[in-house]
Amino acid sequence: MTTMATAAPARASQTWYKILYVQVLIAIVIGAIVGWQWPSVATNDWVKALGDGFIKLIKMVIAPIIFCTVASGIAHIQDAKKVGRVGVKALVYFEIVSSFALVLGLVMGNLVQVGRGIAVKPDAAAVANFVKQAEASKTVDFFLNIIPDTVVGALARGDVLQVLLFAILFGFSLMALGERGARLRGMIDDVARAVFGVIAIIMKAAPIGAFGAMAFTIGKFGPAVLGNLIGLIALFYATAAIFVVVVLGLIARLVGFSIFKFIAYIKDELLIVLGTSSSESALPQLMEKLERLGCSKPVVGLVVPTGYSFNLDGTNIYMTLATLFIAQALGVDLTLGQQLTILLVAMLASKGASGVTGAGFITLAATLSVVNPTLVPGMAIVFSIDKFMSEVRALTNITGNGIAAVFVSWWEGELKHGTLHARLNQPADSTSIDVRSTRR
Repeated sequence: MTTMATAAPARASQTWYKILYVQVLIAIVIGAIVGWQWPSVATNDWVKALGDGFIKLIKMVIAPIIFCTVASGIAHIQDAKKVGRVGVKALVYFEIVSSFALVLGLVMGNLVQVGRGIAVKPDAAAVANFVKQAEASKTVDFFLNIIPDTVVGALARGDVLQVLLFAILFGFSLMALGERGARLRGMIDDVARAVFGVIAIIMKAAPIGAFGAMAFTIGKFGPAVLGNLIGLIALFYATAAIFVVVVLGLIARLVGFSIFKFIAYIKDELLIVLGTSSSESALPQLMEKLERLGCSKPVVGLVVPTGYSFNLDGTNIYMTLATLFIAQALGVDLTLGQQLTILLVAMLASKGASGVTGAGFITLAATLSVVNPTLVPGMAIVFSIDKFMSEVRALTNITGNGIAAVFVSWWEGELKHGTLHARLNQPADSTSIDVRSTRR
């Protein structure tokens, strides 16, 4: 039987420049300065490789972490019905909160029409590849692709949903074995702890990865690329902030904690996501922190990986805002019926393109194709600034998935409120993962 370590012992005040999130923040600032002042240096392949390499290091451990966490979590459950109950509750939560994100984006896009008067000539060729992928994507294909051709292939590719499916089946199999599976369950728990140790080592390179990713981004696109599109970026940032503070804030308040304390608790993960533009880069560390926060291990193992495909709040806000922006820029007036269609199509498209590179842009193509095909060439209008919005999409997605795990744990009656408040009230420098305090 696994137990959570008791409250961490008091630590000596850590030197500020040795704190991970401070190092990442400094790296992001330096990267932005280098990209702005020396773009030729920042766009060097080796600088780009710093960010790409860090993301690859994190991605290489995502599949084993998900498999071990989910399989072990289910195997330790005595009641098989609980897994199905948690899954249903998670999906209900995802759909409700995602709908709020879509509606909020639609409302803000209509109230603040930043697309009006922007004279940009769209270049359909620039987005042809994304449109082709969107047209080829079908809902039935999405569900069929959840089933891997081989288990080894799913683990090798790091396909989250395929690994998740096998982990659930394997967990149920271990559960059915009872005491005969105890030794194998213990081995899986040990492997999980070892992989978290690998993550702790990788995280020491987070500042280097954040520097490379930010320097290359600013160096390639530059401040001037924003131009007349700065309004869309600002509106998207503001809408995402409203969603996090108001919608997720009310959910957090219902459970009994402050959204601002939660954000402070996962600040390391948020800064890593900000530097790398990838919410996956912080997935393993987020799962570990949620367990330490008092969330049930089975709930975290099921909700967080599933949320990366079914609970993309930032992507949903982006799709509705970008669709309205393009329509306004091209002078196309969308009817109420067409705007309602945006909600339905975007809800489905955000699931179908999960796990695909450039998923936000691909789902936008799918949405535009259904709502009004004449809007598809206008995707080139937002193509150049998509990079500047991908960071906020990722930040909103990871925050939403963290709150989802806490809420479902609370809904299940398995949230340890004492641990929750103790962790959220800890000093800012004591919330990072310490391998020695993981489950034993």
